[in-house]
Amino acid sequence: MAVPIIGDCGIYTETDMRCAVIMAGGRGQRLWPLSRGKRPKQVLKLFGGKTLLRLCYERLAGLFDNESILVLTNAAYVDTVRGDLPEVPCENVIGEPAVRDTSGPIGLAAAVLVKKYGDASMAIVTADQIIEPPETLRRALEDAIGFVEKNPAELVVFGIRPTFASTQLGYVQLGTAKEKAPSGNDIFTVEQFREKPDEKTARGYLAAGNFAWNSGLFVWKAAAILEYLTRYVPDTGGPLRKIAEAWDTERRQEALEQHFVELPKISIDYAVMEKAEKVSGIRLDCSWLDMGSFTALADVIKRDADGNVMVAAQHALLDCRNNVVVTEDGGHLMAAIGMKDTVIVHGGDATLVCPADQCHRIKDLLDKLEREGKAGYL
Repeated sequence: MAVPIIGDCGIYTETDMRCAVIMAGGRGQRLWPLSRGKRPKQVLKLFGGKTLLRLCYERLAGLFDNESILVLTNAAYVDTVRGDLPEVPCENVIGEPAVRDTSGPIGLAAAVLVKKYGDASMAIVTADQIIEPPETLRRALEDAIGFVEKNPAELVVFGIRPTFASTQLGYVQLGTAKEKAPSGNDIFTVEQFREKPDEKTARGYLAAGNFAWNSGLFVWKAAAILEYLTRYVPDTGGPLRKIAEAWDTERRQEALEQHFVELPKISIDYAVMEKAEKVSGIRLDCSWLDMGSFTALADVIKRDADGNVMVAAQHALLDCRNNVVVTEDGGHLMAAIGMKDTVIVHGGDATLVCPADQCHRIKDLLDKLEREGKAGYL
């Protein structure tokens, strides 16, 4: 089956080339003061000396060659990302010159893969998630890739089996199981995507049993997602075509900087997934966490006997309970007395202390720092 893309770029046919695209562009302001303007959350060494980005890369081990892994990140983070993933070829770490939500970098990666290979199966993974055990994801990726190789017009989304009625996540409603993949995963029809619900609606989703959290993980053919993007968001076609035309020339960076900013700022869910007709889903039964705050560390790091989450090589706590204490500096002593339900973070030239239930206000604090002329701490 041939899939047309980007107007006059021609017709490309499916290929068995398999590629992974790591989305690593987010800054993660809620992890300030560790996360800064040029040091995003995905390169913080909070997990046994490893970063979220490194853990994401290791989950792909055995499925993709280093040459077939692309990393899309903010232009300011390119050198940091390359330093964390030295195995990935330098040219495969692509700096986005502007923030264009998820459809921009996904479209860019697809255009690059079509330019390089004629087409490819394309797994979209994100660098700010914890997934355990990783074998669950690897089996699902293999199943999804095999499915789109047989059905190149299909788009596959991974849903997480929900463990509580979350109001902070989007949902995917799964329909009937239409195929059982080699590893045993069912491949479902997708009935609809739902945005973050209120509490009553979320409880209904949980009770229904056929709703899953939208993980933001996908598999599809590069040519197919380009065709869908240009069909549903026509303004993407021209900029992506111009970038692709210059990709193997000395004008690559110039074209990227000139035309990437012309792409509409829209998520891939709004742009394509909620509109496309050929969408399938695989449900993941695993421990899954979108690492968006310090309090989320309690879900992946074992608490001590007093309920404290310690990410600090040197620490001394006296009569402290249910705190989150964090530093990347192995020689810095974190000490506290009588603290309860508090987040304490040492980040070089800045320290954060706040009640655990007030972490959502960190962005407000950063806005205040900027208004007060203290942007150097951001």
